[in-house]
Amino acid sequence: FSVPCSAILSSYLLGERLNLLGKLGCMLSLVGSTVMVIHAPEDEEVTTLDEMSSKLKEPGFLAYAVILLAVCFFLILYLAPRYGQSNILIYLTICSVIGAFSVSSVKGLGIAIKGFFAGQPVLQHPLTWILVITLVASITTQINYLNKSLDIFNTSLVFPIYYVLFTTIVITTSIILFKEWVTMTVVDIIGTVCGFLTIILGVFLLHAFKDMDISLENLPQVLQSGQQAPATQDDKNILIEVDNSSIGPEDKPKVFMIYT
Repeated sequence: FSVPCSAILSSYLLGERLNLLGKLGCMLSLVGSTVMVIHAPEDEEVTTLDEMSSKLKEPGFLAYAVILLAVCFFLILYLAPRYGQSNILIYLTICSVIGAFSVSSVKGLGIAIKGFFAGQPVLQHPLTWILVITLVASITTQINYLNKSLDIFNTSLVFPIYYVLFTTIVITTSIILFKEWVTMTVVDIIGTVCGFLTIILGVFLLHAFKDMDISLENLPQVLQSGQQAPATQDDKNILIEVDNSSIGPEDKPKVFMIYT
């Protein structure tokens, strides 16, 4: 619900623009999310911190984590100071990449909390405190750069783009860390991919046509004007332009130009 709620609330509370295509994009995002949830893979059973620790130590996930950290540091140290104020993807990519660590930490801490109430010595396990530190650091970084993007860019654009990037990273992390997609059927894989593509389409509609004044009331006029609108010339120096194929090349009026 983050995509439609943020777009609708920013329209009513912050006075930001949400046209008909933006509302359609919100609906498509909601439909795509529902399809993804219906076809989502079942969670692999990980019940103890030792099992979680073995998952985190696998070479594939370690290489993936190193790549994410390298990308994150490159974005924070090089791209963010130079292009963060003008490119909406910089800050949101940082938030999304860090989100992979926050999701993994929440998963591990959930297992630790269950073990704590079951009487297991989870507080003596070093992984518990590593996950706590990782979660605090990742959430702090996400909040910092998400607030920076909200200060600069339109709220109705920030949350949809952030949702797509964050979901992509989370899906990739689940594939590598928990291998949740191994047991999925072909139908579920197609459904999940189609749901995600529907979300991307909704976000595109919300972003690409945000400046157009389109509503149910003026939709016929917009379509009619779009079909009948002649090609216009923006060159202010052209005084006369006649396009008539019945006039011979030598009889066509001349075009007078003013050079300043």
